[in-house]
Amino acid sequence: MDDRIGRALSRGHTIDITTTGRRTGKSRRIEIVFHVIDGRIYITGMPRRDRKRAWLLNLEADPHFVFHLKGAVAADLPATARVITDPTERRALADWVTTNAWRNSDPAMMAEDSPMIEVTIDDLAA
Repeated sequence: MDDRIGRALSRGHTIDITTTGRRTGKSRRIEIVFHVIDGRIYITGMPRRDRKRAWLLNLEADPHFVFHLKGAVAADLPATARVITDPTERRALADWVTTNAWRNSDPAMMAEDSPMIEVTIDDLAA
């Protein structure tokens, strides 16, 4: 893997992800932020109680997606999502995010209602 890509993956920032629509099978691309915690990549979203985000539902149906680096380093990286459902793991992630990234957010609400995935970049897993 290119050193510039490795450096870009070592710190969180804005990216795009492309998932496969669970009903349509069409590609769906959105902008989102990722975080790096202890060398692992996570994507979270703001809490929302009314319904799950489409991108999370898509990843639950098919965990394979494209992780698009953009900005100074651009790359389209095949990736796999692991949806985080364990309450203890969700709370730890929410605590980190609300302490380090989204300081005005409620960690309890985030742990309860935010989408959370761990990302494995497929090129790095090989």
